[in-house]
Amino acid sequence: MNFNHISSFDRKKRLKSQIKLIVFHYTGMQSKIGAFNKLCSPKSKVSCHYFIDEIGNITKIVPEKFSAWHAGKSGWKNFKFLNKFSIGIELVNPGHDFGYRKFSKKQIYTLKKISKKIIAKYNIIGSNIVGHSDIAPLRKKDPGEKFPWKELANSKIGIWHKLKNKELKKNRRKKTNMYEKKFFFKCINKIGYQTRYKLKKSAYENKIIRAFQRRFRTEYISGVIDKECLLIAKNLSFLMINKS
Repeated sequence: MNFNHISSFDRKKRLKSQIKLIVFHYTGMQSKIGAFNKLCSPKSKVSCHYFIDEIGNITKIVPEKFSAWHAGKSGWKNFKFLNKFSIGIELVNPGHDFGYRKFSKKQIYTLKKISKKIIAKYNIIGSNIVGHSDIAPLRKKDPGEKFPWKELANSKIGIWHKLKNKELKKNRRKKTNMYEKKFFFKCINKIGYQTRYKLKKSAYENKIIRAFQRRFRTEYISGVIDKECLLIAKNLSFLMINKS
């Protein structure tokens, strides 16, 4: 693709050492062609580095040496406005507004291949492989609860907890106290989530919890911190500490 007609990216080249994250998205539009055209249009002010359709075809839209406009207002760990620090990958999927569905096997196969190349090239750590909803939980849901995070983690792409399903299920919907809720937020902050915003807590905490659940507890997205969520957050936090 001749990318020179795409104005929705930063023309200043970035250093290889600046690239620290991979961000996964779904397109969230009714058609593949509509999504592709939007990501290539200079009027849209959005773009990505890679576009993967439902049969696994991949198109480079913006070269990696430039910052594509895919993350927007975002935060992860100590990074803010992540366009400058990340590679953005869009997967064709209508999303929650237009009939959200599972990602195809061919899509995920292609995603694994390109992700492994990017990880090796830039030495990206597992905890810095994220979804759009992880870095912008107040306004985004993608790639959503049908995205195969566990499968990817088994291929050394991203992170996953080490807990057994039996232990998790028996703690689902069990109430947590105020101390445990505060501890949950401390744990997910260690993972990378931004847990404080210039809003009332009630305006953002539920959305952060839902973002966490869409990533790590997809079976029940309640926006409520139960014992199961607390266990997962603790386990992930523990894994992060041991890898640091």
